[in-house]
Amino acid sequence: MTSTVPPNRPSSRMRRERAKRARRRKIWIRSALGASAAVLVLLVVFLTQRHSGAKTSYPYQVGQPGPGALAPDFTLPSNMGGGFNLGSQRGKTVLLYFQEGVDCQPCWVQLQAIQHDLAGFHRAGVGEVVSITTDPLGALAQAASSYGTTIPVLSDTKLAVSRAYGANSYGMMGAGLDGHSFVLVGPSGIIEWRADYGGSPNYTMYVPVPTLLAQMRAGMASHGGS
Repeated sequence: MTSTVPPNRPSSRMRRERAKRARRRKIWIRSALGASAAVLVLLVVFLTQRHSGAKTSYPYQVGQPGPGALAPDFTLPSNMGGGFNLGSQRGKTVLLYFQEGVDCQPCWVQLQAIQHDLAGFHRAGVGEVVSITTDPLGALAQAASSYGTTIPVLSDTKLAVSRAYGANSYGMMGAGLDGHSFVLVGPSGIIEWRADYGGSPNYTMYVPVPTLLAQMRAGMASHGGS
């Protein structure tokens, strides 16, 4: 007897072809999603800059502890795995970037912009950049993956570090979240520059990197930094 394929059952060859087409569709969909995400990020940067396009200056407040004070030591878990201890970074200049967290898109665009020009920060003497939010690690890992950021993001769910630096006093969402603050800690553990951009009345959630670098350098120079 000659075996035949049941009329409604595809042959093995047909199944292989369908599987290939399905794989190609998945690859295309992933590529399209990746491209869409990249376009979305660029659009957010454009709109963020346009929103503040009329601004030629980015004023900031200076919270406490400020320049000249010893930076409070801390250890926080990182989305990169393990923990980050500030005290172990002695001999290196570290830039701490406190931000609102996973729901603040401009904050992550800021992190992307810093990452894009990380060489500029290194030239300014910064050896390490880390971001700090009050979100749990799982949410941070997902957000970092979505935005393609490789700068370590630390989880401060109990706000212990945020309060020690007063970083939760300069935002639009109340004291339960950080604002948009940068604290530069020098090689000896002394704060060399601080800028709290997120406070009232401007609530700035994005600062162009050239402006950020220029203000940081000026602050370092005025306080005898690197």
